[in-house]
Amino acid sequence: MPRYRLLIEYHGGPFQGWMRLPGLQTVQGVLEEAAARLDGGPVEVIGAGRTDAGVHATGQVAHMDLRQDRPNKVADAMNFHLRPHPVAVLKAEKVDE
Repeated sequence: MPRYRLLIEYHGGPFQGWMRLPGLQTVQGVLEEAAARLDGGPVEVIGAGRTDAGVHATGQVAHMDLRQDRPNKVADAMNFHLRPHPVAVLKAEKVDE
């Protein structure tokens, strides 16, 4: 499966931090929901670091593995599925595992 490195920015106001937590809105959670809609199944998004509730980020790095190989469309497709959340994928590039 192709691995993609993501460069992400977000406004942390509406989030309970980075890490996925059941029943709470988190940055990792909305990214995984968007990735699942893009890829047609569950996708785990792994962050290089974590933020606390309400904290913003302008250069967070994460990676995910997708079943489909579409390097030129990942960032735009993720951003489409992330609406209306204040999260944006600035760059997505295919990388070696």
